[in-house]
Amino acid sequence: MSYTPPENIQEILKNLPTTAGVYLHRDKYGTIIYVGKAINLRSRVRSYFHSNVDSVKTQRLRREIADIETISVDSELEALLLENTLIKKHQPKYNVRLKDDKRYPYIKVHWADPFPKVTVTRRMERDGSRYFGPYTSVWAVHQTLDLLRKIFPYLTCDRTITGQDARACLYYDIKLCNGPCIGAVNQQQYRDMIKQLMEFLNGKSEEITIQLQARMMRAAENMQFERAAEIRDQLKAIDKVVAKQKVISSANADQDVVAFAREQGDACVQVFFIRYGKLIGREYFLLDGTEGETDEEVLQNFLTQFYDEAAHIPKEVLLPNEVAEAMVIEEWLKQKRSTKVTLHVPRRGQKRELVEMATRNAADTLGTLRQQWAADRSKHVTAMAELQQALNLPTPPARIECYDISHTQGAQTVASMVVFVQGAPKKSDYRRFNVQTVTNDDYGAMKEVLTRRYQRYKEAQAGELHDPDQIGKARKETAWAILPDLLIVDGGKGQLTMAVEVLREFGLENDVPVTGLAKQEEELFLPGRPQSILLPRRSEALYLVQRVRDEAHRFANEGHRQRRAKVGVASILDSVPGIGPARRKALLTHFGSLEELRQATEEEIASVPGIPLEVAQAIKAHLA
Repeated sequence: MSYTPPENIQEILKNLPTTAGVYLHRDKYGTIIYVGKAINLRSRVRSYFHSNVDSVKTQRLRREIADIETISVDSELEALLLENTLIKKHQPKYNVRLKDDKRYPYIKVHWADPFPKVTVTRRMERDGSRYFGPYTSVWAVHQTLDLLRKIFPYLTCDRTITGQDARACLYYDIKLCNGPCIGAVNQQQYRDMIKQLMEFLNGKSEEITIQLQARMMRAAENMQFERAAEIRDQLKAIDKVVAKQKVISSANADQDVVAFAREQGDACVQVFFIRYGKLIGREYFLLDGTEGETDEEVLQNFLTQFYDEAAHIPKEVLLPNEVAEAMVIEEWLKQKRSTKVTLHVPRRGQKRELVEMATRNAADTLGTLRQQWAADRSKHVTAMAELQQALNLPTPPARIECYDISHTQGAQTVASMVVFVQGAPKKSDYRRFNVQTVTNDDYGAMKEVLTRRYQRYKEAQAGELHDPDQIGKARKETAWAILPDLLIVDGGKGQLTMAVEVLREFGLENDVPVTGLAKQEEELFLPGRPQSILLPRRSEALYLVQRVRDEAHRFANEGHRQRRAKVGVASILDSVPGIGPARRKALLTHFGSLEELRQATEEEIASVPGIPLEVAQAIKAHLA
């Protein structure tokens, strides 16, 4: 079937450069819907508009393209890096991308500090720290740290370590800190312990076990039985961690094994982390946007996105099949690691068996997840049908929006808008609002928020969308442009009245069903109906409403805490000598909260543009 691009696209296609670079496809709202790279931009971009394109995904994509932007670069490597940066920033819906829009958690060792602490973070920075991970479960990170602290009793307090304190804290008494604050160990001894902790996280446990066993024997021989018992407990904790590790090779192999499974548009990637010849961990990652893409494209996109933020680049990455730009990716990984990195597709032997094992794990994980999703979808369908019947809705509420208000005695009021689609949260469509027009008035706050929300809808319909209310997330205009099948306001009759007024002002009272949810008895109120509706206590509809309500409450409270923390930081910073409005704003932008600023070192604070070292020292002294 012949295809003719719109006139404005034809004009763009005539003037495309022949250089290497990156191209961005935008829809009619200006949203970036696809980012790609090319050795020859003219040839690659024009290929989307050939009449003989047989890819359903490409046909669907080009129907939405309203504008094309190109960025020329000097090499394939630059194009690879820029493409990856733009995909992460804009999360275009037609690109293959890691499913979670949040960052994965890492264990962070603050190695640049004189007495390094060990924390959990989702943000890796070039601050001299050492990072380990990623982990897909925060619970797994904290479980690992609970065991590690029994082996390596590291600091967790914020006090300045001088070794001269009169007494230590409780953690020293219960053997979870080795007491550098009172001089029980000196700086070198403490750092040696943290170095062992880092080696342990990298899978190098044999030498540490041998050293501890020797210390335990010496302590016992010297009749220091309490000390010997402490070391024995450390060895037991090591055994718990090492028991989960599997010896893969006698050599000191430093490898990642990457494999994946796909089924009906779903894709799961499994990564095995092999350090010093041992399988020290495995994690799975889900991908979006894989439908219509080849296995090679899926694998290549995962590699560039995953290793862009990986804490460790191994010497070798084992893959199930070749990728077209292997040499470019190897060069990129070499720059990140500072030594050679090899992408290898093994054909036989132990390495091939590892890839096959990872592939089986990926298939098993995807199968389990799909069963869970199917069970959830069945529950969601039931829940939506029950809600439709209970609330007399024209259709099952496939898209639900819920609003909640959070404040402290009327101050720093923040409202949340959460969205559930087919019974599951769609976090990319969540929004927060800083309430501006009222103080200590939940009804007025709800009216302001809903007015702003439906004003955005009106603007979206007119193609004039802007999104100034979005806090801390990429701007995605489609959230405003879609009307919900059910609008829930948390708070009962008063909030419901405000919602009805707003819908009437925008002429949407017949288009958007609305209900108010009372907190105490979980009653649902409908406009014009004096009696509330109580959903059956064990119904899927009630469970869905509770999940939606709880998520709106959590999201609003989180935004309120962030806003309150920023105000707290601002008021404290106002009293620090040398801090004016410009420097205060720079610090707030960089750290975001009082806790983050308090945990930062003087060097980290001084790294903020416009903050000299003496001012950083004054801030640390003020926050001590």
